Amino acid sequence: MSAPELAIHLHDILLRDLRALRREVAAYPDDESLWAVPRGISNSCGTLVLHLAGNLRTYVGQVIGGTAYERDRPREFSARDLPRAELLAELDATIAAVDAALPALTTETLAAEFPLAIGAVRVNTQDFLVHCAVHLGYHLGQVDYHRRLVTGSPVTVSTLAPAELSSARKETV
Repeated sequence: MSAPELAIHLHDILLRDLRALRREVAAYPDDESLWAVPRGISNSCGTLVLHLAGNLRTYVGQVIGGTAYERDRPREFSARDLPRAELLAELDATIAAVDAALPALTTETLAAEFPLAIGAVRVNTQDFLVHCAVHLGYHLGQVDYHRRLVTGSPVTVSTLAPAELSSARKETV
């Protein structure tokens, strides 16, 4: 797989998972349940949404895409009781940032060192974008579990729908 193809696949997977996160947020019965923190759980859905939006808008939108976004990481973990509409707006802005930034990546940019040190180490941009996709998937799973725990509902919102992958084709019989 060539690097530009990888950028296209990462673009599609990040957008798929951000749309799934949006569906998760919409599936909560009310704004209050988005912020519930049951015993044994560290973060609410709202906190994870703010964290993921801040992460991707910084690393993909700002660093790769050149947006003017300024991250407020402490707010991601301290904000409480924001309305669902605000969380959805954060996700929409994140989707727009990812959608604008990744299609323009070149083989050279993907192979180059990511412009920022991450956790006091340097990695190439391709590796870091794969990390970003896995990070999103990890927290998306936490949100799905949180929603089921808080609401008591086993209903799925098709969180990881293979049909949403860019290469998905209906099987012919």
